[in-house]
Amino acid sequence: MMKTTSHLSAVHRILLILSGLALVAVIFLPIWRIELDAAQYPEGLELQIYSNKLAGQVDIINGLNHYIGMKTLHAEDFIEFTVLPYIILFFALAFLLTGFVQNRKLLYGLFFCFLLFGVAALVDFYIWEYNYGHQLDPSAPIKVPGMSYQPPLIGYKQLLNFGAYSIPDIGGWIFILCGIILAFCTVQEWQNNKTLKLK
Repeated sequence: MMKTTSHLSAVHRILLILSGLALVAVIFLPIWRIELDAAQYPEGLELQIYSNKLAGQVDIINGLNHYIGMKTLHAEDFIEFTVLPYIILFFALAFLLTGFVQNRKLLYGLFFCFLLFGVAALVDFYIWEYNYGHQLDPSAPIKVPGMSYQPPLIGYKQLLNFGAYSIPDIGGWIFILCGIILAFCTVQEWQNNKTLKLK
């Protein structure tokens, strides 16, 4: 006779609850950072992206962008900063609920939604960077034929005399870690349930 249970293991429940609490912190921490290095800025320039705002040397970067025709950065221009805190809070509560309710189907649904959101967020970020780097003001003081200034999605890219680094910040690393933990719990629970069904 097949044995089955919808309850999660104690370890997985604890991991999910801790991840949910960690995701609450992500709302208040920088999620992504873009660093710009050039000889005239030996200490570098930094743009930090939070769930609801931009931080770092935003004014200096906007001043530099003016010369090459890039749009200036203002948090109010991005709808993402309005909805992202609520999306993160939703996932934080979903992690906590899954940990407390101990339902395997709920876990599978959470994993699917979290994965879908991660892909959608990267696509949205890429589109934003593409538009930001390609939609240039034709009347800009500095024009380089055929040149675009799209920052890298992740990693390093040379943009004229600036080296641009795009990497997760502390909030982003926490978000990634929570995703890894969720994937681990999901795979382990699926394997455990499959084993029980064979007994």
